[in-house]
Amino acid sequence: MIPFFRRVFLLFLLLAAAPAVAHPVPDILVRSHFSSTGEAEIRVEVDPRSFEANPEEHDYLQKEAAEKVDQQSLESLGKTANRFLEGRVKFFLEPIGEVRPEFSWSFAKLGDGPLENPDDPAVLVGSWKTTLPKGLSGFRIKSLELTGSAIPMNVVFINHLNGKQIERYAVLFPGETSFLLDLAGIATAEVSASPDAVGVKAASGDYAAIFASEIKRGFLHVLPLGLDHVLFVLGLFLMSRKWKPLVFQVSTFTLAHTLTLWLASAGWVKLSPSVVEPVIAASIVAVALENLVRREYSHWRLLVVFSFGLIHGLGFAGVMSTRLDSTESLIIGLLGINVGVELGQLAVIAIAFIATCWITNQEKYRKRVVIPGSILIAIAGVWWVLDRTLL
Repeated sequence: MIPFFRRVFLLFLLLAAAPAVAHPVPDILVRSHFSSTGEAEIRVEVDPRSFEANPEEHDYLQKEAAEKVDQQSLESLGKTANRFLEGRVKFFLEPIGEVRPEFSWSFAKLGDGPLENPDDPAVLVGSWKTTLPKGLSGFRIKSLELTGSAIPMNVVFINHLNGKQIERYAVLFPGETSFLLDLAGIATAEVSASPDAVGVKAASGDYAAIFASEIKRGFLHVLPLGLDHVLFVLGLFLMSRKWKPLVFQVSTFTLAHTLTLWLASAGWVKLSPSVVEPVIAASIVAVALENLVRREYSHWRLLVVFSFGLIHGLGFAGVMSTRLDSTESLIIGLLGINVGVELGQLAVIAIAFIATCWITNQEKYRKRVVIPGSILIAIAGVWWVLDRTLL
């Protein structure tokens, strides 16, 4: 039984040492604007890297490159984006049923803002403007089930009525359907609102739905998508299996990345991914090497963990690239993501502990687990540093 658990743990480390997701693909963003005049616009944001077989291996398209795309190439990208969306999202205007928007495509900043700086990540934004017919009761979308080797992506559903963003938004996973946005109150409508429709103000139950979906999104951002984050947490675990050092380190790390995630989401802190991603990789190398030269945990490591946690928080900031106008929804969403990330970290530690708890002799544990595990983690970190700076 002992060799089995040892192999499980080493296999876990080897899998984690696979190529890191240096540039995670952001969610598909659906943002609607409805007016009491009957005018409506649906905007869809798609990262063009989503069309690649391995999108995480490609860099973001930046402002300067986007500006060099000619009209013919943009039209070709737009057709690709339309086909991509057909397999990902369906749109419904009730009681009409499914509608198929005809999007016109252009480039914008990740989060549907203007491209301003040379290194701003550029995404495709499709816009469909229309005039609503009378008698509409609501608008909703569905994130479709995936087939074959399609890469899982969330669909974020954000809506505006008469220029005001409604409190509730939704993070949809494949197969899920959004809430129904209430359109019965606009001037062109001649129907009553559906009992389950959501208007400008969100009820407490709406906040609960936001919180729950963001917990899931935060957890998945660690397991299975955040391999570099997983290796950093494993590096913390390998220093000591005692619960107090683990609690101190994980809590410090969580506090730090929570702080910068909130500041970045509020727009108060910004650092280019070309800086953040290599530093995250370097942090993995640092904790792994420290495990090799230090045999015992000391509290000074908390300063190192806090510093690197700040950088990891900026790495998570891309998750909240939705430009929420609502302070309440932003707070609930960020709180949910952080809870999900923390649960993901605890899951990593639990797996590592279960896989190694049978080794009670500390010298054998260091020789068989800490040293080889830290070496593998350091090698992976060095590779990612090179990959994110030179390759």
